[in-house]
Amino acid sequence: MNQSLMLAGVLGATGVAAGAMGAHALESVVTPERIEIWNTAAQYHLIHAVVILVLAVQSGINARLPILAMTAGVVLFSFSLYALVLTDVTALAMITPLGGLLLMAGWLLLCAKAFK
Repeated sequence: MNQSLMLAGVLGATGVAAGAMGAHALESVVTPERIEIWNTAAQYHLIHAVVILVLAVQSGINARLPILAMTAGVVLFSFSLYALVLTDVTALAMITPLGGLLLMAGWLLLCAKAFK
């Protein structure tokens, strides 16, 4: 089984579900500012699912570390924002920058592959 491909599929499916939830289910429940936060989380979620998909189907490069960093980044970045919107616990926003750093680390780890 290609675990990276499975991961891309799960992240893609959950990203679409999150986007749909933000577009349809949350509009009457949360403020427009919170919807913007949700949409940012869903956008980053889906972008990185696609990047992981591309890395999963690429032969010739071992992208394990970039995939792990991006996955952890999505979990910490996007899911902390989803939780913030749903619970209004602002302390959750403290986790978001760590996720952002992991997303950037994933991209930089990918850049490092260019030198090998």
